[in-house]
Amino acid sequence: MKLILIRHGMTEANERRLYCGSTDLPLSESGREELLRLRESVDYPDIAGMRVITSGMKRCDETLHMLYGDIAHETEPALCEMDFGAFEMRSYDEMRNDADYIAWISGDNEKNVTPGGESGEMMKKRALASLLRIISDGVDATVFTHGGVIAAYMAHAFPCERKNRYEWQSLPGRGYIVDVNDDGAHDYSTI
Repeated sequence: MKLILIRHGMTEANERRLYCGSTDLPLSESGREELLRLRESVDYPDIAGMRVITSGMKRCDETLHMLYGDIAHETEPALCEMDFGAFEMRSYDEMRNDADYIAWISGDNEKNVTPGGESGEMMKKRALASLLRIISDGVDATVFTHGGVIAAYMAHAFPCERKNRYEWQSLPGRGYIVDVNDDGAHDYSTI
């Protein structure tokens, strides 16, 4: 089967370098313009006949619509980005003297839980469980989701590449086409 993972386009939070996971932002104007340019220059895969799923967040639904038009799709909230809790919609510059923030970024922020939010491991566990359920159906699927979710899956599926979650994170409007067989993911290409 094929699993296509596409990251949403740019939002104001991306542009301002804010932590944004649980906040349901739409695409920014420049994010929409960039998706229109990408639609003309990138060879996006044909998803006709595929199961199409979004995280249900505005930015993912809008990305689907901008790249493929108004097509039927499912939503899967478990595919949402990490909830940054008290750090949500704030920047490094705003929090660089915040003791809770310093403790989170100075430690193992894959394991450290953000105040009122979740850890990278919690997000990964939630998102991987959902993606593995989708894969177990054996039906080709396209998922419009978030950078952290995509990166968590790719790091899980291709551990031999020894890339961390940040190295796997795709650019907005981009992603991966993953070939999956009964033994799991075995090859991928980038979008």
